[in-house]
Amino acid sequence: MLSRTADNLFWIARYIERAETAARLLEVGARMALIPSAAGYRNEWDSLLSASGTADGFARKYGDPVQRNLESWLFFDRDNPSSVASCITAARENGRIVRTALTTQAWDALNTAFQELRTLERQPRSALELSRLTEWTMRHAALVRGTIDATLLRNDGWDFLNLGFYLERADNTARLMDVKYYVLLPKVEFVGSGLDNFQWTTLLRAMSAHRAFHWAYGGEVTAGKIAHFLILNTQCPRSLITCAEGMMTHLERLARGYHRRTAAQEAARNLLSKLAELRVEDIFDEGLHEFLTRFIREVGELGAVVHDSYLHGDVR
Repeated sequence: MLSRTADNLFWIARYIERAETAARLLEVGARMALIPSAAGYRNEWDSLLSASGTADGFARKYGDPVQRNLESWLFFDRDNPSSVASCITAARENGRIVRTALTTQAWDALNTAFQELRTLERQPRSALELSRLTEWTMRHAALVRGTIDATLLRNDGWDFLNLGFYLERADNTARLMDVKYYVLLPKVEFVGSGLDNFQWTTLLRAMSAHRAFHWAYGGEVTAGKIAHFLILNTQCPRSLITCAEGMMTHLERLARGYHRRTAAQEAARNLLSKLAELRVEDIFDEGLHEFLTRFIREVGELGAVVHDSYLHGDVR
């Protein structure tokens, strides 16, 4: 496979996953905005910008982090490369370039999302409820992933797509968890309170993981249980360790298929081994925000190694 084809497939997956995360960030903010405020809270919309990594661009264009502006920035704004509109458009363009590497069903899923997005953009903003926009995004992201999984050959193209999905999901799960850090009450006595636990529950619901969490743990919702579920539990499809295992699996398949190992396999193995040795107590001892920040940096470094190993020059 040519490296440019692998690169397009890799980024189709990353853009679709990123679009879904932008929608989930909006849902997290909307849900947390409904929680009764208390003195000392940080602004929940500010927290979305900090976790998304797009605060500077937003400040230059909009200034105040109010909900209406955030909805525009994270969903419709083409000046934001991580907005839903930008990501779906980019995913569809990458798909058009490698149309022959996709099945008809996978291309139709991408193209339908793009055409429906254009229809949404022509409607008055006042007619578009936030819940409708977030549900629409998550439904189309699931449709794209489902058609890819159900119809593509299990060849190197499928590996690059899934490598993109897992790498982006690892980064995005960490960012979604970090939103919770940014809206924590500043006083230590609030940690573990009913309001604190309600915020954690809100995060689970926004990640479509609330019922799965209760299947896995039952009983009371606590920060320790949720951190374990979203970071270290291999049963959770969005957990950091599940994503790391997925990246390792597809990189090993590529190594076997091309009869060549690269620095990417070693980097992925190091990331997975670090997670496998952790306990949730170790994470909280380091500090959840500090751990997540470090993990996001390490995932970014792995993405750069994957690019240098497979997406820069012919991969075989």
